[in-house]
Amino acid sequence: MEMSSPAPHNPIDDNRQGLIGKPLDRVDGRLKVTGRATYAYEYADAGQPLYGYVVGSGISKGRISDINTRAAERAPGVKLVLTYKNMLDQAPKSKESSPQLVDEKITHYGQPVAFVVADSFERARAAAALVQPVYQQEAGVYDLAKALSQARMPKPGIQPADSAQGQFDSAFAAAAVQLDETYTTPHQSHAMMEPHATLAVWHGDHLTLYTSNQMLTQAQDTVAKTLQMPPAQVRVISRYIGGGFGSKLQIQADVILAAAAARKLQLPVKVALTRPQVFHVTTHRTATIQRIRLGADRDGHLQAIAHESWSGNTSGEEFFESAAAQTRSLYAAANRKTAHRLSTLDLPVASSMRAPGEAVGLLAIECAMDELAEKLQLDPVELRRRNEPAEDPEKHVPYSVRQLVPCMDEGARRFDWARRSARPAQQRDGRWLVGMGMAAAIRSNFLRPSHAQVSIDGSGIVTVKMGMTDIGTGSYTVFTQIAAEMLGVAPERVRMLLGDTEFPAAAGSGGSFGAASAGSGLYVACDALRSKLAVLAGFDAATAIFANGQISNGQQSKSLAALAGSDGVQANGDIQPGDLAKKYSQQAYGAHFVEVGVDMDTGEIRMRRMLSVFAAGRILNQKMAHSQALGGMTFGIGAALTEELVVDDQLGLFANHDLAEYHVATHADVPALEVVFLPEVDDKANPLKIKGIGELGICGAGAAVANAIYNACGVRVRDYPITLDKVLGGLPRQA
Repeated sequence: MEMSSPAPHNPIDDNRQGLIGKPLDRVDGRLKVTGRATYAYEYADAGQPLYGYVVGSGISKGRISDINTRAAERAPGVKLVLTYKNMLDQAPKSKESSPQLVDEKITHYGQPVAFVVADSFERARAAAALVQPVYQQEAGVYDLAKALSQARMPKPGIQPADSAQGQFDSAFAAAAVQLDETYTTPHQSHAMMEPHATLAVWHGDHLTLYTSNQMLTQAQDTVAKTLQMPPAQVRVISRYIGGGFGSKLQIQADVILAAAAARKLQLPVKVALTRPQVFHVTTHRTATIQRIRLGADRDGHLQAIAHESWSGNTSGEEFFESAAAQTRSLYAAANRKTAHRLSTLDLPVASSMRAPGEAVGLLAIECAMDELAEKLQLDPVELRRRNEPAEDPEKHVPYSVRQLVPCMDEGARRFDWARRSARPAQQRDGRWLVGMGMAAAIRSNFLRPSHAQVSIDGSGIVTVKMGMTDIGTGSYTVFTQIAAEMLGVAPERVRMLLGDTEFPAAAGSGGSFGAASAGSGLYVACDALRSKLAVLAGFDAATAIFANGQISNGQQSKSLAALAGSDGVQANGDIQPGDLAKKYSQQAYGAHFVEVGVDMDTGEIRMRRMLSVFAAGRILNQKMAHSQALGGMTFGIGAALTEELVVDDQLGLFANHDLAEYHVATHADVPALEVVFLPEVDDKANPLKIKGIGELGICGAGAAVANAIYNACGVRVRDYPITLDKVLGGLPRQA
């Protein structure tokens, strides 16, 4: 099925069994809480494995002039030490390949320079310490602000790097009210719970990888390309994933190194990166420097809007943080421009992290809108209302569904926004200065190709197979609900098989497109199975009713199990994006409202309450959606207040490379959060009429915190995270 026209009324709309939207418990929950859900490092299918340990570079830039592995090779239990001197032949580095231990060149700290394999983890780790690389170190560039002069326009990603409409410069110069400010965000780490891990097993010339990866088909292709073998000879299994947030979108070093060592030894090899290695060997979110210029008339109507962003990445990498992309469709203004520039930094590779682009871009544009509202003496909600576009201001196409204003209105009502003082530092609670802030949320909606297979047997058991993943978001559960509702069976009668490239290729988990894409492929497969069962029953498929394990035409009913018989009935389905994504501007929206307290003596910041209202299409499972929103909001709080990878300017490494010193938001930092979903269906998005939720919660959340801090104490901080030392300097003026 291709989305070339709006989705018609269908069985998901009818929801006869009431399963769509129901807060069903996780179908994999019992496995997880009892420890029976098998994660990558826990597989034992291949018997006793050998254990690998990565030796990372001790410098950030330069060359290996010599590497002595003799002591490591003689250490107890050691079976192999891989370096660039004895590594398997690999394809050159490209977008499709990820070779490791290629040559003497060092491009970042922690880059793998050797891989030690032994009969136990402890022996591999001990031997790794005996590997002796000798480096020729070169001077590196680690500070984005110092690398702006050599910034370049990056190659286009999903969207072009730059955009322009109208005459921004003249319109901005003529605007009655102007704002020109720069906001900075730091490097950040995904910091997911499960580290990257792989078990590699060869069966002749066929490779099986038990690994933690979000995009299995892409992983299969990358491994095959890197090791120069047919994709059909690579099987990737990733049934349960302990979080990814984007760090497991690509194949990382653990996969290729384990596969290479296992091939050389003809024995299974298992490896898990240590927590410090995760920070340097895998990807992170790059720092950004963002300049926002807003020009408005005295009534608050934007005449000109510009958003320019600079980010960095390792030499040879083209990924850039698309921080200005959401600004292209968020607010109306006739004259506009956005631009992205990329600098080369001698730091670990930067790539997608939860809500790439919007997560950091909204930290800038939504604070700028707050500042403009103050200049205009307008309520921040009203300013956004006055700049609500009638169509996408750059694509000049209608929105599929846009409920930003309803989200703001509902949030303002529930949060008692009218109590907010327009002047900062006016409300106190004992020693605490108390303030409110808000920000808009927007996240692009995507649909990717996805396939599914569904069957029913003579026992009435429905089996679904998809090469899809569940990174903790609830994929197993929402897909179970879709299949059960479509086929009229109880959820307990659905067997959901995911996480294996032997199943039909699915979209994978990333970009908030997982449920929409894979779920739509499943919907199409279920619809095809309904048609087959209707034919077997002698009923009209268009009017047949599926419920309680039966198919009915209104006069008579037949058992699905009986129709399936001993051979069962099977159907396949797939979804393909059509041209609706070009005909309509598709996003999910929301509005965050935050109240904070700032200690008037110490500058300590405390979250007091937070409410977020979202419009994200049809909700498949209220409990899963609520959980995803809470996670995103917590992510946003961390981005605003605590999260920062601190770069050592001398060594070119992240100094706080563990969960003790990289401060994610924890229970003590987060108050009770309230989440509201507005009713919405979007028939331009996909057959399910849903939108992504996983990343929407983080979008704009941090800006709402920043705006609340300013309203509380009158100190505007534009350099994230907003730590008490940055607030403290401005407090005496307010006192």
